Amino acid sequence: MNNQDIAKKVIEALGGRENVNSVAHCATRLRVMVKDEGRINKEVIENLDKVQGAFFNSGQYQIIFGTGTVNKMYDEVVALGLPTSSKEDMKAEAAKQGNWFQRAIRTFGDVFVPIIPVIVATGLFMGLRGLLNALGMTLPEDVTIYSQILTDTAFIILPGLVVWSTFRVFGGNPAVGIVLGMMLVSGSLPNAWAVASGGEVTAMNFFGFIPVVGLQGSVLPAFIIGVVGAKFEKALRKVVPDVLDLLVTPFVTLLVMSILGLFVIGPVFHVVENYILLGTKAILALPFGLGGLVIGGVHQLIVVSGVHHIFNLLEVQLLAADHANPFNAIITAAMTAQGAATVAVGVKTKNPKLKTLAFPAALSAFLGITEPAIFGVNLRFRKPFFLSLIAGAIGGGLASILGLAGTGNGITIIPGTMLYVGNGQLFQYLLMVAVSFVLGFALTYMFGYEDEKEVASEVATERLVQEETTGNIPVAPQNETIQTPIVGDVVALENVDDPVFSSGTMGQGIAVKPSQGVVYAPADAEVSIAFATGHAYGLKTANGAEILIHVGIDTVTMNGEGFEQKVAQGDKVKAGDVLGTFDSNKIAAAGLDDTTMVIVTNTADYASVTPVASGSVVKGDAIIEVKA
Repeated sequence: MNNQDIAKKVIEALGGRENVNSVAHCATRLRVMVKDEGRINKEVIENLDKVQGAFFNSGQYQIIFGTGTVNKMYDEVVALGLPTSSKEDMKAEAAKQGNWFQRAIRTFGDVFVPIIPVIVATGLFMGLRGLLNALGMTLPEDVTIYSQILTDTAFIILPGLVVWSTFRVFGGNPAVGIVLGMMLVSGSLPNAWAVASGGEVTAMNFFGFIPVVGLQGSVLPAFIIGVVGAKFEKALRKVVPDVLDLLVTPFVTLLVMSILGLFVIGPVFHVVENYILLGTKAILALPFGLGGLVIGGVHQLIVVSGVHHIFNLLEVQLLAADHANPFNAIITAAMTAQGAATVAVGVKTKNPKLKTLAFPAALSAFLGITEPAIFGVNLRFRKPFFLSLIAGAIGGGLASILGLAGTGNGITIIPGTMLYVGNGQLFQYLLMVAVSFVLGFALTYMFGYEDEKEVASEVATERLVQEETTGNIPVAPQNETIQTPIVGDVVALENVDDPVFSSGTMGQGIAVKPSQGVVYAPADAEVSIAFATGHAYGLKTANGAEILIHVGIDTVTMNGEGFEQKVAQGDKVKAGDVLGTFDSNKIAAAGLDDTTMVIVTNTADYASVTPVASGSVVKGDAIIEVKA
């Protein structure tokens, strides 16, 4: 099937031209904005020639074709009448997708995801202290006090973090937001936890009738204060003259919002928050593990719907109130089952393309990101996905019966083990993970997947026929060492915040966090792709390795701003030659990550593709070894 035929099939499966608002592409994916997701025949698209996977994310249906091929497919679908759009327009349109509930939950995610790292760190500190106590070690008083600083500070100032992040998301000044948030936990106010304990500390009565306490550990009141405060500040800036903006706007914002926050929003939504917390605990405490059974069974469905960020709010509330998070173990069970189902597909299939996709996607799941496993493998064949839900439900029920509760959130399965080391639940946690894995694997292997046809020999035959008829016999890959194209700090590929790269869908490789804005040739090679936007380069080395260098994540949306390309397609380069330059400050100003991926896209042609670098790398350092 040629590219034009594939393009026609893609358009037909998208629901026709009338169902497409716009189409764009990056270095690997065709990005399509559709009017009605329900009209997409995803099964047809995922099984088309040259399609390496597809998933729906941020309002876009993203079809993975890979480097080089995606450019050709984009030209074909545009030639057949699909409307184009700038990447910025597409990104703005994506933010409007979904119903009001989906958009609201997406906003929760935007607010709480930046806070998760400090909660994770705090949970690990709690686990370490618990481990030392479990080993019978008596800590000196000053060390104990220091450990309390490590474990308590994040929750004491949590309202400050929430208001800061909310201001950032809703367009206010984050500095004003964090000061406003810290006012809510001022040392001049009675400590909320001390008042709640029923001791001598009591609430202050402002004006003789308004009881006021600090909002330590509060989440929902801080979020509402942040939303109202950011919108109030933006409205104020429209009426305050520019010459007075620096003095008047922050003064009035802090004055008005501190009054509303302490005397109105804080007290009212603190009551609402307590009812939400009581309801959450009631569900988790259902007898016979029913709460875990239900949550474990539906969690990955919620991930597919894109509203799973609601758990961030609930988990942070539980941690702030009790320093314990029962959701973590239940979610871990669901994710473990999802990854296990993907492993079963990879073990059972004889399709080399699917094997190459399944195992990296499963590894990504076990490190805490299940989207590659869901969209790349399990949902494509349906049964593995739904059988993993059953396994996740049973694992979640077991987690509830065992009373598992982590000391943090944001990390699960393998890294999540650290949240149970110090609370005496490590054995129970490992048991729950093992049960979830065995069930997810066994159910899928026995009942969830069968190869539709023997494809390995067909692929080989097709390649031989193509070589015979065209005379285009590829160079046999040879052992080779690939140098770093970027100066900076090495990042493991699975830690990259893009599921297409971190899952290994595009091939194995490594990533580098740049300290300099220069892209060098990693080997003697021919430039096979040189994007006009300057954010990505494709090269084929003299020894047969096909390498993709992708500067940043979603930097295609910058339309070349901050990038300068020094080479063109077809150019011959030597190792160390400059391919282009980029400005990390402009990437950061666009709200994007400049982490650069170096991928061997023809990984399947090699016996092994092994990252060999760690720490910092400079020009000329080896980062990948390929062996034929």
